[in-house]
Amino acid sequence: MVHGRGENGTTWAEVAADLAADHRVYALDLRGHGLSDRRPGGYGFDAFRDELGGFLKALGLTGATVVAHSMGAAAAYLLARDEPGLVGRLVLEEPPVFFPLAPPRPAAERPEGPLGFDWEIVPATDAQLNAPDPDWCDRFASITAPTLVLAGGPTSHVPQDRLSWLVDRIPGARLVTLDAGHLVHTDRPTEFLSLIREFGL
Repeated sequence: MVHGRGENGTTWAEVAADLAADHRVYALDLRGHGLSDRRPGGYGFDAFRDELGGFLKALGLTGATVVAHSMGAAAAYLLARDEPGLVGRLVLEEPPVFFPLAPPRPAAERPEGPLGFDWEIVPATDAQLNAPDPDWCDRFASITAPTLVLAGGPTSHVPQDRLSWLVDRIPGARLVTLDAGHLVHTDRPTEFLSLIREFGL
């Protein structure tokens, strides 16, 4: 289970507790988040992709089911595309899709007080969202894992037509919309669990 930007593995607590009844569940903290090391200058969707791949390889989890949200979901689909043998099944909750943003995201202002993540992640990933690597929107036919994409509907900030575009390019992928906004797994955990169980978890 892979969290979104600014979150950590605890965001999956309710979902993970249910799945742990019949699965071995890992909810990692990506670099710069939660209890993981801060790595200034080392943040980005490509870095998170590589870190997720390294995690799966280190624990011998080749062919694992990967359930991922937002930033983590983009890292997960890039990994499934680039190293298809690593991922056996893929659940993508509200992933960004890498089209250049016009207008670009303005510079974000750091909130006051302590944060549970390294703020440098925000400008680093915003820069990639504004001007992504053109390769990141290609070669989705390489994803061999059965894929479920969960969309949050009209109250989400993620353009829902982009999720349809993504699903059309991943062989056999399925799109389901829950009118829950961006945080489907925390705001509608019962429905989220029902959908991923139906998907085969």
